[in-house]
Amino acid sequence: MKTNLNILITNDDGLQSKGIDVLMRMMRQFGSVTVIAPKFPQSGMSMAVSLGGKPVAVETLPSEGTVYYASLDGTPASCVKFAIDEVFKGKPDVVVSGINHGYNVASAANYSGTLGAAEEAALNDVPGIGVSLGDMDPDADFSAVEKFFPGIFIKLLEGWPQRKGIYYNVNFPNLKTEEIKGIRVGHQGMGHWEGQFEPWTGEDRQMRDGESLYTIKGHFVDDTPAEDDLADHHIIRDGFISITAHNVNNTDFEEIKRIGYLNADF
Repeated sequence: MKTNLNILITNDDGLQSKGIDVLMRMMRQFGSVTVIAPKFPQSGMSMAVSLGGKPVAVETLPSEGTVYYASLDGTPASCVKFAIDEVFKGKPDVVVSGINHGYNVASAANYSGTLGAAEEAALNDVPGIGVSLGDMDPDADFSAVEKFFPGIFIKLLEGWPQRKGIYYNVNFPNLKTEEIKGIRVGHQGMGHWEGQFEPWTGEDRQMRDGESLYTIKGHFVDDTPAEDDLADHHIIRDGFISITAHNVNNTDFEEIKRIGYLNADF
């Protein structure tokens, strides 16, 4: 693995989250760190980018030693784009997104702004890794991530494949360090949320006639067979750290073969 890396760190919880601060301090051992993260939380934004000619506000913040900071009024993927275009004037050696407060497993991975940033890195031929811990507490204990992620990071970078489009999704169970059983490489599980929209019971805002307020909550329905112990959310369930490989190219090649009979010349 190359030493003295140029590392870009971002997240979807916002620059003020504890997770990104822990990640920054952890990654300084590997090289120069640049932190460019959303000004406000951007969970659920996936790979959305700030388009439509709308100005994107960027605030450069006081550096901490050798660490460059900036907050961007946009999505995590936009943070990666801005860093490549305007800060690095090229490409960092790696993008690490997180540490997310909450799991990014099963279908949550499709919505995740944390992984959207890693995917944006992969789209630009930069290694991208998303890191999450299953604890939504703003003051979550990241001790297990601090202990185990540096070794995982080294192994992933040392063996990074030449194939384009790969990015990795690393999830830590919400357990004490000594309770974690190990690491398992698995696949994205399947599931969906039901009953998501619920009437809003918080503080009212001024509404126009005919408007109602709702919030998205719901409950997770597991569509993965219980015996599939290599689904990412089942790996977490069983007390292991989950590593899943994703790819920018989400073509279903098996289905392409199946529907080949539709090929025709006109």
